Amino acid sequence: MENVCLPEDPFMLLSFINMKLRDCYDSLDQLCEDLNIDRHTLEEKLKSAGFEYDIKQNKFW
Repeated sequence: MENVCLPEDPFMLLSFINMKLRDCYDSLDQLCEDLNIDRHTLEEKLKSAGFEYDIKQNKFW
C-alpha cells in the first residue's frame, strides 16, 4: 500500500484520480485499496463538486 497525499482542490483531485484510474487501475475499488483511500470519503468529496463515478467508463464525470 502506498501513502498518497491527495490534492485538496476538488478539480485537482478529479484530475489526479482520473489519471490514476486511466493509467493504473481497472476499478475505483482497486485504486482505493492500493492507495489506502476511503472510497466513500473520496466519492463524497468529488460529489460535492458535482462529479460522480461512472463504473462503465472507470472515471469520474
